[in-house]
Parts: sequence; structure tokens; C-alpha cells
Amino acid sequence: MLTVTQKFFIGGPAGKLEVILGEPESIPKGIAIIAHPHPLHGGTMDNKVIHTLFTTLLALGFITAKFNFRGVGKSEGAFDHGIGEIKDVTAVTQTIRNQFHAHSADLPLLLAGFSFGGAIQLHAAEQLAPEFLILVAPSVVNLNAPAVPETTKLALIIQGDQDDIVIPGDLLAWATPQSQPIIFIPGAEHFFHGKLALLKQVILQSFSPQI
Repeated sequence: MLTVTQKFFIGGPAGKLEVILGEPESIPKGIAIIAHPHPLHGGTMDNKVIHTLFTTLLALGFITAKFNFRGVGKSEGAFDHGIGEIKDVTAVTQTIRNQFHAHSADLPLLLAGFSFGGAIQLHAAEQLAPEFLILVAPSVVNLNAPAVPETTKLALIIQGDQDDIVIPGDLLAWATPQSQPIIFIPGAEHFFHGKLALLKQVILQSFSPQI
């Protein structure tokens, strides 16, 4: 599928935020906003898991945006321990929705994130009520993440069984009270080395029937 990609800045709560936006050539199926890993541990929108999410969601036909949180790359501001980063997600989402205002009201919202970014998206989901969530190894314990909103149509949570950063048992403990399924990828560690093609395949298989 052919796509059009552009890079620009939007006004965020703590200054400008660096954004990369991809648009499918076909009629869009939705709007997807992707959040990257922890800013203090080298997380940026150029992370390879984030890149995989970006290209996969474009292939599914979503208008797709990834961005650098405040204080990362060329984004202004400073790390805010997750509080400000939730506001960054909201700002980016509102701006992209406004940019495509002619049909944004009819387009479902998908929030996606990896690690720190996955937990941030769970917090943002309480405000934004997305139809879809894709959370890759979300650090739910460190950020005291809430449950998946009841209004979410489909929440896809993907975890490596060899992850030593987001411990599988901790994620299961979070998911069990809400009966939230998790897809485990055997042999995958936190950054999914050698497993990115499988990660993409799981997302495509899970979402193609939904949209």
C-alpha cells in the first residue's frame, strides 16, 4: 500500500512536539497515535518496535502518527514522570483529529504504545475512549496503569515470554482481574529482537477482521 509521510511540529502543553504522520493512499480506516518507550532510557519514536507499529498500522489503512514526548529529540520541554506525557498524547490526538476534521468524527481512534508508551496510552484511554488499543509489553506496574476501558472494542496486548524488563507475571497480575487476554510470543524479550516480523503478523491477523 502506498503511503504519504510527513514530519512537522505541533503545539504541545510544554512546547512544540515533533511528529511524523503517515497517510494511506486509500480511504482511511481510522486514526492511530503511537507512544514510544521511556524517555530516560533511550526511548524515541525511532525505536524499532515503534517503527514496526507505524508501518503495520499504515498497512492496515490508518492515518498514523508517532511523536517524541516532551524533552525527546526536537520536542521541547522536559520529562514529567508520565503526567505530562499523558497530556502530550492528548494534544497530538486532538491535533491530528482536527487536521482531518472533515471525516475524523467518523474514524475510530486507535492508541498504540510500547513499554512506557503502552502504559501511558492506558492512562490516555481514560480520557480519549479509543475504539482500539495495541499495547506491546506495557509497563503497567511502574506507571500504575488503569484497566482497559470498557468502551474499548478491541485491546491487543502482546508480550514476550522472555521479557526481563516488563515481567510477564506482573502483566498477568494486572490483566487477570479484568479477564484481559494477552498474546505471548515465545522466545521474545523486551525489544523483540528477531521477532518483529512475528509482532507485525500478530497485529495484522488480529485487526484485519475488525476494520
